[in-house]
Amino acid sequence: MNIEELRAYCLSKPFEDESFPFDENTLVFKVADKIFALTGLEHFPPAVNLKCNPERAIELRERNEAILPGFHMNKRHWNTIQYGGLAENLVKELIDHSYSLVLQSLTKKKQRELGMIS
Repeated sequence: MNIEELRAYCLSKPFEDESFPFDENTLVFKVADKIFALTGLEHFPPAVNLKCNPERAIELRERNEAILPGFHMNKRHWNTIQYGGLAENLVKELIDHSYSLVLQSLTKKKQRELGMIS
């Protein structure tokens, strides 16, 4: 997976918004103004920070050296995924997991506004 594929996959998510709120090199993907993914465009090796269930985050880090505690993030809830050498299906699964965690954290009011619940 490369940055273009990563970006396209993140953009395919409903209610997604991308921006550069920190600087011109850090691309941020949000749902309802909450970050679910961010990546440095000039970072090498290519990496993306993704939200993760704390227990799963530890398990993923132990099994794969390309998955690290979240760089500049809460290391309990975020992983840095060096996605260049990982299987595409795993990267997509981790993006989906991050996106889902953020959606679940939204208030019922916000979920109603987005049409997620009635």
